[in-house]
Amino acid sequence: MKLGILAGGFGPQATLNLEAIRHAERLGFDSAWTAEAYGNDAVTMATWILASTETIKAGTAIMQMPARSPAMAAMTAMTLDHLSGGRFILGLGPSGPQVAEGWHGVPYGKPLTRTKEYIAIIRKILAREEPLTHEGEHYSIPVTGAGTTGLGKPLKSILHGNPEIPILTASISPNGLRCAGEVADGVFPLWMNPERTDLVTEHVNAGIAKRTDGKTLADFAIQPGVSVVISDDLEKARMPIKMNLALYIGGMGARDKNFYNDYCKRLGYEEAAVKIQDAFLAGDRATAVGAVPDELVDAMNLIGPVDRIKDRLGAWRDAGKRGEVTTMMIGGAKPDALELVASELL
Repeated sequence: MKLGILAGGFGPQATLNLEAIRHAERLGFDSAWTAEAYGNDAVTMATWILASTETIKAGTAIMQMPARSPAMAAMTAMTLDHLSGGRFILGLGPSGPQVAEGWHGVPYGKPLTRTKEYIAIIRKILAREEPLTHEGEHYSIPVTGAGTTGLGKPLKSILHGNPEIPILTASISPNGLRCAGEVADGVFPLWMNPERTDLVTEHVNAGIAKRTDGKTLADFAIQPGVSVVISDDLEKARMPIKMNLALYIGGMGARDKNFYNDYCKRLGYEEAAVKIQDAFLAGDRATAVGAVPDELVDAMNLIGPVDRIKDRLGAWRDAGKRGEVTTMMIGGAKPDALELVASELL
């Protein structure tokens, strides 16, 4: 089992807790992870981390594919891989239609088709075996047609890339997990119950079965986010997590297209998922938060006194031994929480 730390956050000020990241590095954490929505970007923060540390890897969870061309993502990955001595991990995701179309101003398209094309193009660039060409539904390289000059020609990267740079994708939907298993090196399922890993691995394995490179689940990274809060006040400790879950389950997507709401139902909380979404979409955030079950929070996170957390870590440890969780990406953790998890798992 490896440990990662979720770095940075969203807000009016771009911030990065380098002290916590360096502490995690000293404890033996494998990686630090950045993210982006429609404010700070993930790449700048990952660059900052790599420039401010010595051994810990930095990855993007995620870089939004609609925000940059596949070639630009490959250029970024190659550059950071070179400058960091091989410590960069490329995490990608399609984002959602609200952000793709409402913020980046590009069609959302077919996210799984985009993912497959995007990764295929990046792998061609990193391999550098021939000038880049691609003809697909989302990307045509060189591009032709209206508005083009006709002067575009296939190019080979000046920079020599590393084909071994890991490429992970973010997904919790069955189709997305199958796509990750088929074309990526790993997946971020966002949340995970270590006792219901089948909700992820069943679909990942279905995708892996389509591969032609001989890779199996043992070669595949599964990296859920896990909040760790040491506290004797369970209700208070759960509250920030409930607020986050209510936002995702209730408001991240339309009523009939919310992957997080669907995932909550598959986890066994169908009634709660309906209540959370109804309240959130009606503008009643307090009721939405209140509808998040304690059991859901506890299943996917490490909350409470030290002994309670140690006991719950057993389920995560078992999932790691089965190869169904390769890295726990720890979020919201203070120094004592980072130390506790590291002492138990590393």
